[in-house]
Amino acid sequence: MHALGLILISAAALLAGCGTVKNTISDGTDAKLMLRGNDPVAYFTQGKPVKGSPDIKAEHNGVTYRFASAEHRAEFLKNPARYEPAYTGFCASGAPYALKANIGANVFTIYDGRLYLFGSERSKRGWLLDAKNNVALGDRYWEEETKDVPHRIQNYKRYLFKVPHYKTDAELDAEYERRKAAGTLPAELR
Repeated sequence: MHALGLILISAAALLAGCGTVKNTISDGTDAKLMLRGNDPVAYFTQGKPVKGSPDIKAEHNGVTYRFASAEHRAEFLKNPARYEPAYTGFCASGAPYALKANIGANVFTIYDGRLYLFGSERSKRGWLLDAKNNVALGDRYWEEETKDVPHRIQNYKRYLFKVPHYKTDAELDAEYERRKAAGTLPAELR
């Protein structure tokens, strides 16, 4: 086989598992299920993740949402943008670093009327240390760089070439402890 053929086969193999551009799963007949099947309206009305029913669902922006009630489905359909998770369900703490962490949908916060998901309570705590700036950076990177890129490709790129303001978990933990000791934690963390 020629060298070019080997290169093309290798590239195809590497790109085959590049990941998705939205944080969805496949469940039953729902090939692109958002929020791991949780009801998007319940995060706002009940303050917790609530499993939706496979029998009560709606398609929006190429993904499926499930709902715990017909009322929640109707509420969602009135204004879907209000209930869609930021960064199509990828971890909000990765967004300011132009990363797309594929996570679950149980750790969350509602900040400034918008649903943000996190991979852990620790990542949520680190993000809340500077939520306003993290939203601004996350939104900017989302629009300029990450939105339409499969998550694995985006993450490979940004693990190799980190953004200048990148902070490790250890750095965020230390900042949290310093601010806690000084009594300067944001209200969301007190």
